[in-house]
Amino acid sequence: MKNTLAAAIVLALSATSSLAQAADTRINGFASVVAGLTNDEDTSMFGYNDNISFKPESLFALQIASDLGDGLSATAQIMSRGSNDYAAEFEWAYLSYEISDSTQINAGKLRIPFYRYSDFLDVGYAYTWARPPQAVYSLVFSTFDGLSIVNNHTLGNWDSSIQVIYGSYDGSVDLVSDEDPATLNNIMGINWTLTYDWFTARAIYAQAETSISFENNEDPDRLLNNGIALVGNIYPQVASDLNVDDDIGSFIGLGFAVDYNNLLIEAEFTTVDVENSIVAKQEQYYVSVGYRIYDFTIYAITEHGEDTNEGDYDYSSVLPVSLDITGYGTVYPQGTYQALIASQEETIDTATIGARYNFHPSAALKLDITSTKINDADAINVLSVGVDLVF
Repeated sequence: MKNTLAAAIVLALSATSSLAQAADTRINGFASVVAGLTNDEDTSMFGYNDNISFKPESLFALQIASDLGDGLSATAQIMSRGSNDYAAEFEWAYLSYEISDSTQINAGKLRIPFYRYSDFLDVGYAYTWARPPQAVYSLVFSTFDGLSIVNNHTLGNWDSSIQVIYGSYDGSVDLVSDEDPATLNNIMGINWTLTYDWFTARAIYAQAETSISFENNEDPDRLLNNGIALVGNIYPQVASDLNVDDDIGSFIGLGFAVDYNNLLIEAEFTTVDVENSIVAKQEQYYVSVGYRIYDFTIYAITEHGEDTNEGDYDYSSVLPVSLDITGYGTVYPQGTYQALIASQEETIDTATIGARYNFHPSAALKLDITSTKINDADAINVLSVGVDLVF
């Protein structure tokens, strides 16, 4: 059940105060207060339109960590997002145990390490930009339930961190509609980060048994609702290709970062692919360049994302134009199939310029102008101003 942030804070503080004598408990927090708007009343981006709003990217969070001794600790993070009417929810909740000085195992609801900034995805103060580059940081889920083992060691002059994960996710994705129910079972992945002085490189591979439901009760005559099963009696291979049922989905990510004197360079490249399914293959990257001048940092980002759906087969010619299925009305297999393929073909190009000013040891002011072009549509421009802080 969702609670107000105030109620969550009261509960958290009362719980931790009663345990203070038994455990070393720390309470930290972070927040972002961001205002933004677009340049056109008919467009929206990042949740903004042409009316200035503070809700889409503003958030408040508390992180509670208790050291129970002998290598055992518990961590929970309570998040309140403006985009969710500031309702408070547990974003993280997990136990950690130090197997050795260099190895730790975590269990519970954890952040999935898709990206360089996954662990700090919501902590705006932790990165230079107003927001992580959305062409890459675009997956609709960022946590999973399961296990994580992290080993930190050295390789000569390099610092090495290897993280192995296993678990599952049960939620929704944005494929055909805004909230298609999705389940990812047997998520397995490995993330390796290497750092030498001013240079950092990382790579990740993850895969999962992916299932996505296309049910839409408001439109029961659509092929993807009742039509898949019914048409599948005649065209079983088509139904199999349209259904996403325990298909292997994979994620690959590569990235590097340079922090040399006052020069900042970062880049990440990722791919998402679900084998033998209707889901489009996604490839995306960003390159960011910044320069520090005392307490100021100016930066520029270029991003590119491309979703392609060539598929293993093209069933357009073998599917009938229409089928009158008693009890379900008329479905249009050929047109629906073609429309679904076309709807997933997308190219996104984004350019950003911005600045960060560390006006306080625990707070930063950010100004950001982002221009995004999707396919052949006109560019959508977003201006945002915000303050990120930690406490």
